[in-house]
Amino acid sequence: MKLLYQTHSPYARKVLVAAHEMGIHEQLEVIHHETSPTLRNDEVFALNPLGKVPVLICDDGFALFDSNVICEYLDGLQQGRKLIPLDKKARYRTLRAQALAQGIADAGIDVRWEAERRPESLRWPALRDGHLQKIIAACDVIEQEIDTERAVDLGDIALATTLSWIEFRNVYAFKPGRPRLSSWYERFCARPSMLATTLCGETRDGTP
Repeated sequence: MKLLYQTHSPYARKVLVAAHEMGIHEQLEVIHHETSPTLRNDEVFALNPLGKVPVLICDDGFALFDSNVICEYLDGLQQGRKLIPLDKKARYRTLRAQALAQGIADAGIDVRWEAERRPESLRWPALRDGHLQKIIAACDVIEQEIDTERAVDLGDIALATTLSWIEFRNVYAFKPGRPRLSSWYERFCARPSMLATTLCGETRDGTP
């Protein structure tokens, strides 16, 4: 299988961390691709009409996207403990955490557009602050709900990889005032799956 990847994408990193946690990462050929709304990547568009990574090219040539779908597909392939639990209550707790993580990442990307990526004359501080409030509220919920005792699931992976991107891009300092979240995050970042998939690189945009 081939994984079209981006070394500075929280969504792509989630997939690769999950593959490491499943023990199937060696089955993936990871290929870095630069994408952005202002930098068209024709190779990615040929596989995903949304022009985004990650994209998983299965052994039969079928292309899967986005990160949620890819993770569910990989979880169905592996023979070990499922990262998306089969138990109904645990499953929806995991999917809820994944949705929260995706919302944080989406809001973080919007914050970056309004803070630095959009031409300065077109930036809207009120919109930036509105997206930032979503991240703050989500981190407050995680501080209250994070479970440090149960086995790692896809929700944990999604949260950790998203927060690592928030930290990597200096979007929001989520650790101060949240001791439970901070402690959990530091321990999770020490996992081999995280150490093997560190974020790197700068966003490349085309000419507006």
